[in-house]
Amino acid sequence: MTTRLTVAQALVRFLAAQYTERDGVRQRLIGATWGVFGHGNVAGIGQALLQYRELMPYHQGRNEQAMVHAAVGYARQSGRLATHAVTTSIGPGATNLVTGAALATINHLPVLLLPGDVFAARPADPVLQQLELPHAGDVSVNDTLRPVSRYFDRITRPEALIPSALAAVRVLTDPADTGAVTLALPQDVQAEAYDWPEEFFADRVWTVRRPGADPAELTAAVREIRAARRPLVVAGGGVRHSRAEDALAEFAAATGIPVAATQAGKGSLPHDHPQDVGGIGHTGTHTADELARAADLVIGIGTRYTDFTTASGTLFADPGVRFVNLNIAPFDSHKMAGLPLVADARSGLTELTEALGTHGYRVPDAYLASYTAAKVDWERRVDACFAADDPDAIPTQTQVIGALDALVDASDILVNAAGSLPGDLHKLWRTRARDQYHLEYGYSCMGYEIPAALGVKLAAPERNVWALVGDGTYLMMPGEIVTAVQEGVAIKMLLIQNHGYASIGGLSESVGAERFGTAYRCPAGDGTLTGPPLPVDLAANAASLGMRVLRARTVSELRGALAEARAADTPTCVYVETETSDSVSGAPPAAAWWDVPVAETATRPSAVEARELYERHLPARRRHL
Repeated sequence: MTTRLTVAQALVRFLAAQYTERDGVRQRLIGATWGVFGHGNVAGIGQALLQYRELMPYHQGRNEQAMVHAAVGYARQSGRLATHAVTTSIGPGATNLVTGAALATINHLPVLLLPGDVFAARPADPVLQQLELPHAGDVSVNDTLRPVSRYFDRITRPEALIPSALAAVRVLTDPADTGAVTLALPQDVQAEAYDWPEEFFADRVWTVRRPGADPAELTAAVREIRAARRPLVVAGGGVRHSRAEDALAEFAAATGIPVAATQAGKGSLPHDHPQDVGGIGHTGTHTADELARAADLVIGIGTRYTDFTTASGTLFADPGVRFVNLNIAPFDSHKMAGLPLVADARSGLTELTEALGTHGYRVPDAYLASYTAAKVDWERRVDACFAADDPDAIPTQTQVIGALDALVDASDILVNAAGSLPGDLHKLWRTRARDQYHLEYGYSCMGYEIPAALGVKLAAPERNVWALVGDGTYLMMPGEIVTAVQEGVAIKMLLIQNHGYASIGGLSESVGAERFGTAYRCPAGDGTLTGPPLPVDLAANAASLGMRVLRARTVSELRGALAEARAADTPTCVYVETETSDSVSGAPPAAAWWDVPVAETATRPSAVEARELYERHLPARRRHL
């Protein structure tokens, strides 16, 4: 039997019938579709979403990039077992997707992109918003999405949708290969009718695999661990994607091996677990970084080993250090010239724990005592950073974090991505639950926080979801505040005003660029932006978009405002200006290097001095072979 529908109608019906299943739990794959409509999708996907609005919920976005961020937030909170689709018109609507697609693919998070495209039949050439290339007639602006998509196809005939849609869902549900998936839809093809087989619309369940380790690889990994005296686990985002937190806790408790976490992996163990030693790398804790320098074996679990984690190749300093990499993606399991253990994180950890238990392996008592004492010392430093002796003083950024830390419980979720907050949070935040810490640091995309918080809240409506936003990132993408207000999604926003790009300002100073162009200030008459702060009122802006705003000037007022916002059932913002003196950073300095090249020749003393310091670090770089 067949049913005659347009391509767009068929696609919506197909997507509404796709499900994932893992560990016996089944859920819908595409929970909703976000859309901004224009001539490239309004008569196709737009009409289909209206016709099937009971099958496919719709969210009205304000910015195409932000819609992808919201879908990504939903996907991560859903453990990559569910996501949203995003539809746009052709032209700028489609190219606005590129940043969000790159973020999704870099972070291995599934999102389905459905941009409109130019006419397949070419009734007029060119049409509005068509890119013309003299050397290629089959290229459109949507081809910019190819390098940032895990799967890309352009549906130029109705019947081509069937294999393409199935391939798209296969990639979305593949834990080793997921990311942004793009189906470019020419606007004429969207509206074209076709006789579809009924089987295309039947419920289809995609099992999300948990492959175990190869026996030979497992034996080799056990042998390496048993020989180690100073092992260290580096927990990455793969632990959380696999829901392997309990398995990791059992492995760490059984062996005594300390666990450090990347930005994506923070929360793999709660902060008070005896083996949790905090964040690792350039933004990590002193405890974790010192352990990394001395480690004779690094067990990477679900990590990509980015430069922040490895301190640009300088962190793992022991001459004989070895690596065992448990990862579901073979590409990542071979990094650092490590011994690969290709498996699902939970399956692999369970197998490792059982195999090591057979041999009775545990780290030496002296090693355990040493890092336990270092962990206690670090917690004292965190307490000092959070402390605010004068409740009537303007808070520092770390005191702002401390006020929130004192308020929340395990049910609260923090969303952040860029600026100076990721470094402070990675060092200082005391994670209470596996999914409390939602940091997007694979792409560190300014503007992610507000729309992602919206997506997270849609996935976890019973939870308090906080978007932690600096003034720089707020100005990038505040539009989805309107969506939150429109749909009554009660996200909380903590908006911190420090009058500029604080993170890049500090980096600029360290590399001899003297904070040039990083402050939100008026011109000073000498070619620099070092005059008075700009007369902007971001709190008033948020209020003008419909958000309830609570202003806090002091530590005491901040504590009260945060408590009021947490209890609110409408979108609510807490706005606070922080102490901005360069001498009042609040957080401990970085305990590991990050390679940002410095000008090799310069006339200004600051750059000359920065280059001299840079060259002192270079010899520590190492390729692990």
